[in-house]
Amino acid sequence: MSYYNISLAEIRKNVEKRKKKYEGDDGSLFDKNEYSVGIIKEIKNNFGETLIRVDGNIPKSLPIETGQRFLFISYDQTRGSHGLHKYPAKFFPELPRWLIQKYSKPDNIVLDPFMGSGTSNIEALLLGRHSVGIDVDPFAKFLTKVKTTKLDVEELQESTDFILNSLVKYDPKKIKETDLPIFPYRDNWFDKEILFELTYIKKQIISSNYSENIKDFQLISLSSIIRSVSNADNNCTRTVVRKKLNKNIYPSMALTKFAETLLLNSYRMTEFCSVVDTNISVEIPSDNDARSIKYPANYFDFALTSPPYANAVDYPRTHQLEMYWLGLANGSLTPMKKEHVGTESVSVNDYKKLHKINIDEADRVIENIFKKDPRRSFIAYKYLVDMEKNLCEVHRVLKKKSKYAIVVGNNKIRGYNFENWKYLMKLSERIGFKVDNYFGSEIIKHFIKVPRDERINTDWIIVLEK
Repeated sequence: MSYYNISLAEIRKNVEKRKKKYEGDDGSLFDKNEYSVGIIKEIKNNFGETLIRVDGNIPKSLPIETGQRFLFISYDQTRGSHGLHKYPAKFFPELPRWLIQKYSKPDNIVLDPFMGSGTSNIEALLLGRHSVGIDVDPFAKFLTKVKTTKLDVEELQESTDFILNSLVKYDPKKIKETDLPIFPYRDNWFDKEILFELTYIKKQIISSNYSENIKDFQLISLSSIIRSVSNADNNCTRTVVRKKLNKNIYPSMALTKFAETLLLNSYRMTEFCSVVDTNISVEIPSDNDARSIKYPANYFDFALTSPPYANAVDYPRTHQLEMYWLGLANGSLTPMKKEHVGTESVSVNDYKKLHKINIDEADRVIENIFKKDPRRSFIAYKYLVDMEKNLCEVHRVLKKKSKYAIVVGNNKIRGYNFENWKYLMKLSERIGFKVDNYFGSEIIKHFIKVPRDERINTDWIIVLEK
């Protein structure tokens, strides 16, 4: 008998209902490598512009004209290990899947220098390409490691049952105050009951006799419910408590949510593991940076990425609660923020004067922003400096004639359009790339709450050739 009288039978029943939302026609949770071809048709958007709409998988042979606009409808964002954890502004899987098939071959080595949640690495793995994923964010590295690691399915099932059975034995008396993690504003973020429940779950995971890979998978499953059981707004990239939200947090919520999530994630991983080739490698180096790639020249066959943009999502702040619980952070996040491309953490001395990147159309916008807000002007300038470093590094490590596909969004800064994709093409040509092609991908559903006048409406895919 548990402290809350939790019913595993009821939890399993709820998960079966949720599972149906993710299942394919064959009952699987993941599309295997026999990817179905998407449905293609011509449509008009709200402005009367012609778009090519592609539902589902994008055919490798899809004809592309420079400047063309597409509307890609994704169905695989929660399939397999893609669905283990929410992550803001991430790739939808069909796009890297298509680009990897189009510009690389089996057994090639693919690079994503801003890997984020590892979508490119998962798709490369499933398509028989080795890959390297680089990111300065410790949460991104941990999440991608879990999402690309094949687990022993029998151990996965056994460990899931073990954790579920331990949840029904929960009693807050088993947790001492000294067991609770210590991090800034902890008692503001979490109700006392939830703190005890989360601590109990983590204790059960790390004290078990299962493999480190299994424990890491279970910790990511725990991480995936942290925001929802906290007092913070579930849908805002800025981790904030909104009093008007009237969020309904109740005792037993962490236990039941974790139980359901662990079951659902176990189904996803079981399906994912059934199609993974263990001979294909995924490297996640700990000491690399998109601006300093420690691989030899002419090493990679293809590179693709979706970098952050100027004035971007503050990833350390977005995932601060998850990182505190995972032990990836314990105090101020400022040093971590400063390492990110697109960061807003800049010093006053940096923006006392106007800086220019020596690209006319970019410098005009940077100067206009400077007149309104010198700080944001410097953030925009620093973003382009960092992206030029990335372009130089990727140019160095790519093989000759190989491609670098960059999926980048635009945004407004202090009312001025900051057209990242145009500036990146200019920068890429300056350091020796040739622009092979570029085309637009309309965004119909964004999972990020950002100010309306700063919202991105179109991603641009730039294909560069060394």
